[in-house]
Order: sequence, then C-alpha cells, then structure tokens
Amino acid sequence: MKVYTGGGDKGKTSLFSGERVPKHHIRIEAYGDLDELNSMLGVVAASLPADEQAVRDDFDSIQSNLFLAGAWLATTPESSATGYLTVLPETVSKDLEKRIDALSEVLPELKEFILPGGQAVAAWSHVARTVCRRCERRLTELIEVSNSSNGELAAIQVYLNRLSDYLFVLARYLNQVLGTADKTWKK
Repeated sequence: MKVYTGGGDKGKTSLFSGERVPKHHIRIEAYGDLDELNSMLGVVAASLPADEQAVRDDFDSIQSNLFLAGAWLATTPESSATGYLTVLPETVSKDLEKRIDALSEVLPELKEFILPGGQAVAAWSHVARTVCRRCERRLTELIEVSNSSNGELAAIQVYLNRLSDYLFVLARYLNQVLGTADKTWKK
C-alpha cells in the first residue's frame, strides 16, 4: 500500500464514512488536532525516564484510546460506518482519574498557579496538555455545529477533559521525581 494516493491534491479528503469534504472541514480539523495530540504524546513517551513503566503503560492505553476517538471524529453520526467503530470503553475517564490520584499522592498540595516548564519531559507534557485543550475546544465546536447528540462524542469530550488534567498532573509528577520543584507564578 502506498502512502500517497493523490486523492487529496485538490484540497479534499474522505471521511471514514466515505464523504468527500474540504481539508479545512470541522471534522478534519477535529481529528487532525487529535492526531497532533497523539504525536505529542509520542514525544512525551519517548522522553520518559526509564523507570516510569506505569506512565508508559498509561500512554499505551491513552494513545490507543485516541485512535478509537479519532475514528469517531472521522465518521458522520448518521453513517452506517459507525457500526464498524469500537466504542471508547466506559471506564477510560475513571481510569484516568485513578491515575491522576495515584500521581498526585507524591506531589505537594497545589496552592498557587504554576508556570509550565522544569525538566524537558515535564515541559513537553505541558505542551501536550495545551494541545489536548485545543482538541477539546475543537470537539465542542464539532458537536455544536453538527447539532449532534452523539453519546460517543460526549464521552470523548469527557475523556479529553480528564486527559488534560492527567497531563497537568503528570508534568508536576515528572518534575517532582526528577528533582525539580514547581515554578510558581509571581504577579
């Protein structure tokens, strides 16, 4: 299978459900942002300390879940193609909450705003968090403009919201385990 097809050379692409749409279509923007997030998570995962296997396991699950989410974003809700999609497991957002709680156990209580940065892997986690927030904003726009009450998109929205929280806590956690304190915001 060749990577290039030429099918998009005129500014249109196909959704998973078969429709041809402009490359700036809200669905393309939404799953494109999700793809960027998944790539950014790959950067964070590649930068993790060798002894952080639990976090690596988190990333394996998260990146897989983002592929499932991307398929839903690339498919119109009324399409029969939705029958071929895998539903995001109901537990994924709660699983992230459990991991947030576990990572938070070693962190000092947060009483002030912190600035992104510190160790490079933590800084990348903050960048991933901001990309995740953009994905969330784009998804809410998709839901609004498509007048969709699709339960799967709502579940993905919750997942992205929780994922950005996870990435914030992960950045703090990585700085902590690597010996770098949070840098607080000064007025």
